[in-house]
Amino acid sequence: MSIQHSELLKLKNLGMATVNILRAIGINTHEDLKAVGAVNAYRRVKDRKINVSKVMLYAIHGALQDVHWNELSAEVKAQLVHEAEADHSANV
Repeated sequence: MSIQHSELLKLKNLGMATVNILRAIGINTHEDLKAVGAVNAYRRVKDRKINVSKVMLYAIHGALQDVHWNELSAEVKAQLVHEAEADHSANV
């Protein structure tokens, strides 16, 4: 396992499957993930036709906040979904 790989695996909510998906969209480090952000990372995954649920969006956001995704409030989750869908429809 590479150093970059283990770096992402140290973040909350991110397991090997999620890290592999993030790497497939060009996100290899914590800094990459911070620069792209949860919403844009999720959109990139969806644009690649990778079948993931909204939980991935919550998990990425939680990883950036160092919070388990289940601890995100319903309002935060709703805002993330709104941003992901609004941004996505604007770019289609």
